Amino acid sequence: MVLILRSLLFNILFFGVAGSCAVLGSPLLLGPKRLQRRYMRNLARLLVWIMEKTCGIEVRVSGREHLPSEGAALIASKHQSAFDTLVWFALVPDVTYVMKQELFRIPIYGAFARRAGMIGVDREGGAKAMRQMMREAQVSASEGRQIVIFPEGTRTTAGELNQWHPGVVALASATKLPIIPVATNSGKFWARHHFIKRPGVLAINILPPLRDVPRDQLLARLEAVIEAEQRKLD
Repeated sequence: MVLILRSLLFNILFFGVAGSCAVLGSPLLLGPKRLQRRYMRNLARLLVWIMEKTCGIEVRVSGREHLPSEGAALIASKHQSAFDTLVWFALVPDVTYVMKQELFRIPIYGAFARRAGMIGVDREGGAKAMRQMMREAQVSASEGRQIVIFPEGTRTTAGELNQWHPGVVALASATKLPIIPVATNSGKFWARHHFIKRPGVLAINILPPLRDVPRDQLLARLEAVIEAEQRKLD
């Protein structure tokens, strides 16, 4: 019963705050992009704080030293929860998410995401979509932003293995950035399609960047490194 009540309170606060801030912040869509990004970053930090306080979840990040204090980065993360699409706003100075293009159609949120420079991917677009993604990633990197991509392309449950997609390798080639692997057990606490949010230590383990790995071996190496760390968390 306690879990249900805490999860109910979280959902009321989360969607209430997110929806209200989206509407109240909509005038920023007419202003400078830096203000929109700062607004989204502060909102993300507030929503993470709400989750921690209402659900009894402690977010513990290890390996921060592998993230640049400033400047461009390419981060490839395991994706188990909607939380993963939120937390990087709070972890790096100027995040650019690689996200499904359909999300741009969500009212207000989609406009913020597009204006803030998120990279939309048409998963049915083939080579043309890949080239567009690479061009947008090059722009983000030139602006000194931190690009976050989920190489599996969708959320997975704990212990689940999914197909890894080569888009992350294309981004590494286009931006000339080493890939920073990330493992997380976020799905244990904020599971896909689950109302209940469970208390505990939500781990985000940032691993050393992959440098000097031949391109034809990079995807397999990335998957092996992340999944090895993932087995410690799942």
